[in-house]
Amino acid sequence: MKTLSIGFVMILLALMAVGCCNTCTDDEAATGPSQTYTMEQFMKTVAVGGGSFNPDETKLLISSNSTGVFNVYVIDIATGEQTAITEGDDTTFGIGFFPEDERILFTRDQAGNELNHLYLRDVDGTVTDLTQGDETREQFSGWSYDLKSFFTTNNSRDPRFFDLYQWSVADLEPKLLYRNETGMTPAAISPDTRWLALSKTNTTNDSDLFVLDLLKRGGTPQLISEHEGDAAFSAMDFSHDGLSLYYTTNIDGEFESLKRYGLADAAHENVFATDWDVSYVSFSRNDTFRVIGTNEDGYTKVAITRTATGETLDLPPLPEGTVKSVGFSRSENKVRLYVSSDTMPSNLFVVDLEANEVKQLTNTLTAEIKSEDLVASSVERFTARDGMTIPGPLFKPLGAGSDNKVPVLVWVHGGPGGQSRAGYSGEKQFLLNHGYGIFAVNNRGSSGYGKTFFAADDGKHGREPLWDCIDAKEHLKTLDWVDSERIGIIGGSYGGYMTLAALAFEPEEFNVGVDLFGVSNWVRTLKSIPPYWESFREALYREIGNPETDEQFLYDTSPVFHGDKITKPLLVFQGANDPRVIQAESDDMVAAIKANGGIVEYVIFEDEGHGFTKNDNRIEGWNTLLTFLDTYLKGVDPAEESAG
Repeated sequence: MKTLSIGFVMILLALMAVGCCNTCTDDEAATGPSQTYTMEQFMKTVAVGGGSFNPDETKLLISSNSTGVFNVYVIDIATGEQTAITEGDDTTFGIGFFPEDERILFTRDQAGNELNHLYLRDVDGTVTDLTQGDETREQFSGWSYDLKSFFTTNNSRDPRFFDLYQWSVADLEPKLLYRNETGMTPAAISPDTRWLALSKTNTTNDSDLFVLDLLKRGGTPQLISEHEGDAAFSAMDFSHDGLSLYYTTNIDGEFESLKRYGLADAAHENVFATDWDVSYVSFSRNDTFRVIGTNEDGYTKVAITRTATGETLDLPPLPEGTVKSVGFSRSENKVRLYVSSDTMPSNLFVVDLEANEVKQLTNTLTAEIKSEDLVASSVERFTARDGMTIPGPLFKPLGAGSDNKVPVLVWVHGGPGGQSRAGYSGEKQFLLNHGYGIFAVNNRGSSGYGKTFFAADDGKHGREPLWDCIDAKEHLKTLDWVDSERIGIIGGSYGGYMTLAALAFEPEEFNVGVDLFGVSNWVRTLKSIPPYWESFREALYREIGNPETDEQFLYDTSPVFHGDKITKPLLVFQGANDPRVIQAESDDMVAAIKANGGIVEYVIFEDEGHGFTKNDNRIEGWNTLLTFLDTYLKGVDPAEESAG
C-alpha cells in the first residue's frame, strides 16, 4: 500500500514546465503571432491526466476533456486508441483498474458541489455508487499491497472529519479502520496495513506528524515531529519493508527536504535536500525506483533514481519540456509520464524499460493552433516597497516591443498560499494571442520560496500582499513593451479577492479588474466554510482572521463593505453551486458597486462551482472577458474590432 490520496485531486492540469524560445529575442517578438485564434479553437486542445495500468499492462485508464468536460477513457498502449468509459456532464476522473480484473473505479461530483462520490464500473458496464451517504465525500486512498483491498476516507459519520475504511475487493464491504475524532488526516499506510501515518494542521505554517499502530486496539497516535517554532511535516510513503516512513519537512531551514523515520528505533534520517522545496516523493511497487519532484522557481523538476544505488534512471529521448506525473506499472517494467511546457499542453508517454522504448499516446494541442504562436514565460523579479523580492512568470506577447506597447494584466493566484507556475494555460495563451501581456505575480505568502516568504502575509491580507501587486504594476511600467497607462488586475478564488481588494482599497491603481469566483466577504466566508474543512478551520482563522474575535479587521478587509469606493470597471464570474464562495457574496458585491453607479458586469454559471469545469462555460466566460478587456482596458469598440 502506498501514499493515501486524501482529497482526490480535482484539477489535473497544473502543468509545470520549462519556458523557452518564443520570448527569446526582440526580433522574434516583433514578428507577432501568425494569426489570431478564438477561444473555441483554444478549447479544442485536449487536457489529459492520470494513467493507471490494467492488470496485464496493455492499457491505461486516463481522464480527458475531449468532449468539453472531463470523462474517463481506456487507452490502448499499442495502438493509442481511446474508448470512452463514462459520458457524463459532470466532471469525472478515473482512479484505476482493479489489480486483478478489469473493473474500474472513478469519481465525480455534481455540478461543481465538491461532494465527490466513488463509483464502480463492472466489466459488463454496470455502474454502482459506493459512497456511504448522499451528502458526503468518499475519497479513494489507495490499494493494499496484497491487492485484496482498497482504502477510502468518508465523512458520513461526522461531516467534519474523515474516517478511514478498508474495502474488500471480493465483496466490496467497507470496514472501519480508523475512527477520526480529532480532525487528523490519514496520510499513508504501511504495506502490511499495520502502521497509519496521520497529519495534523496547526496553522498554515505549522503541522505535526503521527504514527498509529493499527494492531493495538484503542491505541493512541504517537507524535513523531516534536519541534519548536513553525515547521511543516508531510507524510510521503512507507518503505516497502514497512520499517520506515518517508516524510518532507522544513524543520532544518527554509525549504522542504526528504527524511526517513525508523519505526523501530524512532530515529530520523536525512535522505535528500536541495535549495528548493521537495514537492513530492513516490516509489514503484517494490521500491526499485524512487521519484522525487522539486519546485525550482516555479518549475517542476523530476528525478527518477534506483532506490538502492541512487543511480539515475536513463529514459529514452523525450520532447523538450518538464516531465511530471510519473507512475510505474506493477511489474516495474513500464512507466507512464507526462511532458509539458508553456507552449505544449501535457502529453502522455509510456516507456518500456526492458525494451528502452518510448511511445507517445496523445497529441493534445489542436491542429488549428501553431505552437510557434504560443508564448513561453520567463521568471521576473522585482523589489517591493519594503525590500522583499517578489518573483513570478512573465508572459510577453509576440509582437510586443518598444514600438508596439501592449496592455498587461497582473495575474494573482488562488490560495492564500498558492503559486503561479510555468505551464500551459489555454486561457493565458488566448489573452496573449489577443495582445495582452501577463505577469503572474507570486506575492508574499506564496508557496515555493521558503517558509519565511510563505508566512509573510499572515494577518496582513488586504494590505502587504496587495501592495506587492501594486508594486508589480509599478515594475511593469519600467518594461519598454508595456503600455503603462493600461494595466489591469485579474485573479481567481483568493486572487479574485485580491482583485476586489485592489479596486476597493487602492481604487486608482489599476484600470480594470476581473474577479473569477473570488471572496468578497471574509466574515461570511469564514463562517460558512464547508464542514469537511473543519480540520483546517483554525489554521484559516490564524491566517486570515477569526470571525468571532477579529470581526472588525475582517470587515475592514472585506471589499463588499467598501463597494462605494470601486470606480474602475469590474467583471465578476460566479458559480451557482460554489461551496466555498457562495453566490450571495458576489450578488452583494455587484449590488454594492451598482448602488454607487459603478461599472460592473456579472456572469453567473448555473452548472459550475468554484471554477470552470466545462469548456462551453470557459468559452462563454473568456469571450466575455476579452470583450470586457477590449472595451475598458485596450479601449477598442468590440463592434469596430469585429468589423475590422
